[in-house]
Amino acid sequence: MKILVLNCGSSSIKYKLYDMDNEAVLAQGGVERIGLDEAFIKVKLDNGDKRTIMADLPTHKEGVALVFKVLLEAEIGALKSLDEIDAVGHRIVQGGDLFEKSCIVTPEVEKGIESLIDLAPVHNAGHLRGIRAVNALMPDVPQVTVFDNAFHSTMPAHAYLYAVPYEFYEKYHVRRYGFHGTSHRYVSHRVCDFLGVDIKTQKIITCHIGNGASVAAVKYGKVIDTSMGLTPLAGLMMGSRCGDIDPSAVTYLMDKIGKKPQEMADFLNKESGVLGITGISSDMREIENADKAGNERAHLALEMYNYRIKKYIGAYAAAMNGVDIIVFTAGVGENQEGVRWDSCADMEYLGIKMDAERNHCRGEERVLSADDSKVKVVLIPTDEEIVIARDTMELMKK
Repeated sequence: MKILVLNCGSSSIKYKLYDMDNEAVLAQGGVERIGLDEAFIKVKLDNGDKRTIMADLPTHKEGVALVFKVLLEAEIGALKSLDEIDAVGHRIVQGGDLFEKSCIVTPEVEKGIESLIDLAPVHNAGHLRGIRAVNALMPDVPQVTVFDNAFHSTMPAHAYLYAVPYEFYEKYHVRRYGFHGTSHRYVSHRVCDFLGVDIKTQKIITCHIGNGASVAAVKYGKVIDTSMGLTPLAGLMMGSRCGDIDPSAVTYLMDKIGKKPQEMADFLNKESGVLGITGISSDMREIENADKAGNERAHLALEMYNYRIKKYIGAYAAAMNGVDIIVFTAGVGENQEGVRWDSCADMEYLGIKMDAERNHCRGEERVLSADDSKVKVVLIPTDEEIVIARDTMELMKK
């Protein structure tokens, strides 16, 4: 079975084509700048090289069509016919409380995703455009939706509800949903396979640390809490997102700088976080380089960033009455050894003891903690796309 996985954003499409007989990646790449000048597709070749092709892409339909065209090209493609694609799996950021598991796309599912656009306006609108583009170009191919927040649907009400009038939850679905669910799901299961333990016996804290970042408490295979909230803005300090903030600070700043609600939301999502503190970049690699060069605000940003990860680790250890495994994943978590080290420093009271030599690595499955550490700290590279592909295959079998 061959499955195409698509992750459609507001102006982008990431894709991976899998042969699910052995879960081999047959092709992968991404379309950028849909609806803008100088749009292009970047294809990752088998040897690791990348090929960029410029194109005129006014809508997602042209973007998906370009993905299909590239997949059929003899030199850089992987298919002789689009009929070889058995199904298409889509990542959907916000499923709200309508979708708690993956499902086959139907008109009712499309309407449900559309009804949740207010909760994730940029993401869900882009996902819908991708679904409809595939339907227009390949109307007979089955499509599956895999929801980012579904893995977090096991949270109890006392963890996901906000302390506002209950009617706001009933009328407007205001609650904590959590995101990066496919990543938290993948690494929590993979780390147990890697260590040879049963997930149903383990208390795991998964740290998805990238430009967007979140932490989840996974107790015996089920999420009991996670750091992101109604939207991906809550929780940790991120590349350009502020993370947790006093709501009164938001209204106070709106009054002081004269921003309307959506303008303030954009400000907190796109101009805050590491970028806002340093004034340099949202890229943690650049911040670490600036810190080494003696930039004081870069140093401050790193201290803030790592401190918040540490606080969530401590909080979730308390929520689960202990922790057996801590997992680091995603771009920063997999590659920035300083972030991992500082986030776990001075945590001996929890039984965490890091090994500096083991932590000196990038992007490989590895135990980072010392042999005598009560808690296993592990690096597991994430693979969200394979989760989507597996769910799609399972639904196709039913």
